[in-house]
Amino acid sequence: MAANRGGGIQQLLAAEQEAQHIVNAARTAKMARLKQAKEEAEKEIAEYRAQVERDFQRKVAESSGDSGANVKRLERETEAKISHLKAETEKISYDVVQMLLKHVTTVKN
Repeated sequence: MAANRGGGIQQLLAAEQEAQHIVNAARTAKMARLKQAKEEAEKEIAEYRAQVERDFQRKVAESSGDSGANVKRLERETEAKISHLKAETEKISYDVVQMLLKHVTTVKN
């Protein structure tokens, strides 16, 4: 019976050692997968950052590259609006002056 007990202990020790190897292998695989996932995430972040930077640079180039054209366009639009306002003012200025004179010279009791 003592020999049987010694063999059972040896089996338990061997099973425990095998379980420890399995746990260690799983832990190593988990660490490797986490490292791989981190590297993949960093790569995706770098690609996204590069894409956003390219989009930003393109927009900056579009807005500043033809800023002279934008300035000229805005100047034309401003001049057109000023001319329109002056024309409207000339059309109604006589009527406004007459209305003001009427209200100023009218005496109410």
